[in-house]
Amino acid sequence: MVRWWREIFSKRELVWILIERNLKIRYKNSFLGFFWSLLGPLSLIAIYSIFLSLIRIPIALPTLVSGIIIWQFLAMCMGDALHSIVGNANLVTKAAFPRLILPLSMVGANAVNFLFSFAVLLAYLLAAGADFGPVLMLPVILLTQTALCLGMALMIGAANVFFRDTEHVLSVVMLAWFFLSPVIYGPELVMTSFPRWVHILFFLNPMSGILTAYRGALLSQQAAGFGLVALSFGVAWAIFLIGLGVFRAVEPRFGDEL
Repeated sequence: MVRWWREIFSKRELVWILIERNLKIRYKNSFLGFFWSLLGPLSLIAIYSIFLSLIRIPIALPTLVSGIIIWQFLAMCMGDALHSIVGNANLVTKAAFPRLILPLSMVGANAVNFLFSFAVLLAYLLAAGADFGPVLMLPVILLTQTALCLGMALMIGAANVFFRDTEHVLSVVMLAWFFLSPVIYGPELVMTSFPRWVHILFFLNPMSGILTAYRGALLSQQAAGFGLVALSFGVAWAIFLIGLGVFRAVEPRFGDEL
C-alpha cells in the first residue's frame, strides 16, 4: 500500500495535468467558461430566494443554499465517477500508470469547482449577516467530504467497468441519498421527532454529519452532538478505505474488460 501511494505521488505532475484537462473539458465550447463555477451558485441563491418568497417552507434560505451547494460536490463527483475509467479506456489499455490517478484527478477537478462555489457561498453568508461558528474546522470537514467522494468514486468507477448498468442504479441511489440527507431540511427534524436509535441510523449516513458540521461552522447550528457527527466522519473515512481496497483488488482486470 505504501509503495502504491509512493508511485502515485511520483506521478503528481500527471495528476495536475489530468485535473486541468477535466476542468477544460467541463467548460469546453462554453462562452463564459470557468465563470460558470461562480455563476452556478449565484444562480442557485437567486432561484431559491424567489422560491422561498413564494412558498412557505420551514427552512431558512442560508441553510437551504448551503445544503444544496455542499451536496453538489458529492453529486458531481458521483456522476463523473461513472466515466473516470471507462471514459479513459485508451489510457488504461495503452499506458502504464496507477489507475487510481484517473478518479483522483476527477475528484480533484470537482474539488476546485467546489472551492469556487464555496467562496461564493461564504460571500453570500457574510452579506446575509450569518453567525459563523468554528470556521477553523472547515478544512477537516472539506477533507472528510473529499475522502468520501474519492472512496465512492473509486467503487463506482470500478463497478462501471464490469457492470454497465451501474449508471441506472446510481441515479436511483443518489435520489434516495439526497432525501435521506439533511440537504433541504435540517437534522433537527430527525433529532426532535424520532428516538435515539433512529438518530444513530441517520448519522450512519456520512452526508448527515458532513452537512451538520458545515452548518455548525458556517451558521452556528448545533443540531447534533459531537458523537453523532464523529460517527458520520468515521463512516466517510471507512468508505474511503473500502474504496481503495476494492479499486486496488480489481485494477489489474481493467485492461481485459475494456
